Amino acid sequence: MTTPHGPLALDVDEARTRLPGLTVLDVRTPGEYATGHLPDALNVPLDRLKSALPALGRIPGEQLLVVCASGARSENACRVLAEHGIRAMTLTGGTQGWARRGHELHRPTETSRATWSMERQVRFTAGAIVLTGLGLGLLHPAWQLLSAGVAGGLVFSALTDTCGMAVLLSKLPHNRPRPADLTATLATLARRGEA
Repeated sequence: MTTPHGPLALDVDEARTRLPGLTVLDVRTPGEYATGHLPDALNVPLDRLKSALPALGRIPGEQLLVVCASGARSENACRVLAEHGIRAMTLTGGTQGWARRGHELHRPTETSRATWSMERQVRFTAGAIVLTGLGLGLLHPAWQLLSAGVAGGLVFSALTDTCGMAVLLSKLPHNRPRPADLTATLATLARRGEA
């Protein structure tokens, strides 16, 4: 269920009204999810989405809402789902938009590993690499190429609306789901699809 311009989107107010009848899928990393998510949202990171396709295929299309921090990853997830015949909607503005409208974000009840948002991790890593390249460039000018490489990567990221650094950072242990977490989420999705 995509439009010529992308997947069907719900604004925050419409999503809040329809929330009781929706299955909410949060495609951020587990660390980001732990910092706050929509009520009853289930976490399946974008890079693990294909493992959830069988369970997601049983959720009615008008009932599947995909969310992320700002809406970019959830739009990508909706496109992947559409390629597999699964209809889904994305939340305009993501969890950031949800929180800006004053709506509560839930956090896991068990002590969980909370981490920075992926955007913040990318900014920190890029900044640290650039500063390192500039500092080492005082010892030898060739090190400045490290800073230039990051700058080029950021420009490419902006032009293509992709982020290779985020992909790499999502592989770090604190951004990875524990196998038990993903298994439990997939079981919950399967039960909801049967209902």
